[in-house]
Amino acid sequence: MNSGASSFVEGVDLSFYIILGISAFFLVGITFAMIFFVIKYRRSKNPKASNIKGSNTLEIVWTVIPTILVLIMFYYGWLGFKPMREKPDNAMTIKAHAQMWSWSFEYEDGRRNQELVVPINKPIILELISHDVLHSLYIPAFRIKEDMIPGKKDNWMWFKAQEEGEYDILCAEYCGERHSYMLSKVRVLPEDEYKTWYREKLGKSDDPPGLQILKQNACISCHSMDGSEIVGPTFKGIWGRKEMVTTDGKKREITVDRDYIIKSIYQPNADVVEGFNSGQMISYESTISEEQIDQIIEYLKTLE
Repeated sequence: MNSGASSFVEGVDLSFYIILGISAFFLVGITFAMIFFVIKYRRSKNPKASNIKGSNTLEIVWTVIPTILVLIMFYYGWLGFKPMREKPDNAMTIKAHAQMWSWSFEYEDGRRNQELVVPINKPIILELISHDVLHSLYIPAFRIKEDMIPGKKDNWMWFKAQEEGEYDILCAEYCGERHSYMLSKVRVLPEDEYKTWYREKLGKSDDPPGLQILKQNACISCHSMDGSEIVGPTFKGIWGRKEMVTTDGKKREITVDRDYIIKSIYQPNADVVEGFNSGQMISYESTISEEQIDQIIEYLKTLE
């Protein structure tokens, strides 16, 4: 609270304080009024109930005043919201990709990063792309949140970071079993540091190529590498392992080889490993090439 992390903080916080103040005033006022009436009109003071004639003045007052208060809250809420839907002309565009259960951010030259790295005081437009279900990109410190709807065109949000540092990115829409693990960071850098990072570090990693592909496509969100079970079978020791699968309603034993891995990536619900549910994974046929699958396989062979 009370930070200037983005250009939207002041407007959103002002509307929040106004709504909070009005709510607190009426909470206290109504509570004291209830206590007062309970004491003043208790049975010992008024043993015989009497009819009370209605008051037009009172009815008008408690209609007009709440209407005015609601309009005040709407006005300040609108002042905070309106700039969020006005794209600046000089903004940098970055594609934000969401899928169960990870984020990745694609820059203008096509390179991707798991964290969102931006220069300070530069307007950023995020094109929001969901590859599976409904997600919602939420940066609490920036006071911005926008739903990411699969297949929706012109799905975007923008911000201008005004303070250097690291800020949390969350998914604010329940998107499945590991929704709470869908986390990332915004890193705000000075202009010179950002240019150095963009030139020298964006898209580069010390990870093997196969692991980079697994991370980029959120595979390790559902498949562990340490033997633990998450949503899907673990990758540890998977190469050459025998598995019982259900194919067209019938159980059969398979050996995990190249053909099986290709089929699992392109047709994930064709052979469902025993103990796991179908329908948890989308097809990556248009996303991951066979060449990339070979790189994945070479990495999987190392996970003994």
